[in-house]
Formats: sequence, structure tokens, C-alpha cells
Amino acid sequence: MIELQPSAEKKRAVLVGLNTEKSPERYLSSMKELAQLAEACDLEVTSSIVQNAPAVTQKTLFGRGKVEEIKTAVLADDADIVIVQESLTPMQVRNLEDFLDTEVMDRTGIILQIFSTRARTREARLQVKSAQLQYMLPRLVGMRKNLSRQGGGSGRLSNKGAGEEKLELDRRHIEHQLAEINRQLKEVE
Repeated sequence: MIELQPSAEKKRAVLVGLNTEKSPERYLSSMKELAQLAEACDLEVTSSIVQNAPAVTQKTLFGRGKVEEIKTAVLADDADIVIVQESLTPMQVRNLEDFLDTEVMDRTGIILQIFSTRARTREARLQVKSAQLQYMLPRLVGMRKNLSRQGGGSGRLSNKGAGEEKLELDRRHIEHQLAEINRQLKEVE
């Protein structure tokens, strides 16, 4: 007889968006679609926050007050992840994660997550892996919070710290993986 394990609790997500152009009704529709994407990833949506603003704040996408409101919602809902409707730059992801003290993912990341869980054929899995690596490549800097970007030394390598070396190693490793995946995709075709 198989012993049933208690089901793991769903991760809790706060959805956030920045409406700069659309009417509030049209933007609400896109936020509902984001909620459906989150549910497809087996996430429980706890709240949804939208900022209507004329322009984007480069550092965090949202204004300072809205970021404070998001942090309050994350703490109140005991959320595990914040999902942002708009595409985020690597710097914006890093800044939001530092301030909110939780994982931050944009719409593209959640879509890639859905594709990775639903890919069944070898070709589909390779294509999704390729897309994930291409998405991750420019975001490497934010993934290495504890690495130093500057280090002591002498000579022409004096401005190259351990963090910079690790980033280059990671970048080359991902580029090698991408080349291998592309080779395998050609074989599959």
C-alpha cells in the first residue's frame, strides 16, 4: 500500500504591474491573464497591485511608495514570490529582490517556467532549455550577490576581482551549453 504524502503547500505570489498607457480596464484584463499564468505554475495568487504612472522608474520600475506597498503586501500575505507584469531589466530584478527580500520574476520568466514544466518531447525540452539560458545570460550579475567585482593585485589584472572572473566563467559555461543544445536540436530535426 502506498503511503500518501501530505500535499506540499502552494507557493504564494503577489502580482504587480505598472500601467503607463492602457486604460485601467484593459490593464486589468492583462493582470487577470498574469494571474492565470501564475496559477498554471501552481502558485496561489494572494494579491494584485497596480501602479498607474506616466513613466517607468528606472531603478525598480515602480515608484518608491509603490515598492513600499508591495513589500507590505509580501509581508502581510507571507508571499514567496513577486511576479511583475512588465519585462524587468537585470538591475530592476536585483533592486526589487534586495528591497522586497523575496524572489522576483517577470512575465517572460513565468512563461518560460510554464513551458519547462509542460515540455514533453526531447526537442521541446531542448528548445525551452535554450530559451531559459538565453533569458538568464544577461541576468548573471544579479545572481551572484556575494561575489566581489573588484579585487586587489598588481599589474594589468589588478582591476579584475573574483566576482568578475566567476561571471565570465558562468557566461562561457552558458554559451557552451547553448552551443551544445543547438547541436542537439539540429540532430533531432
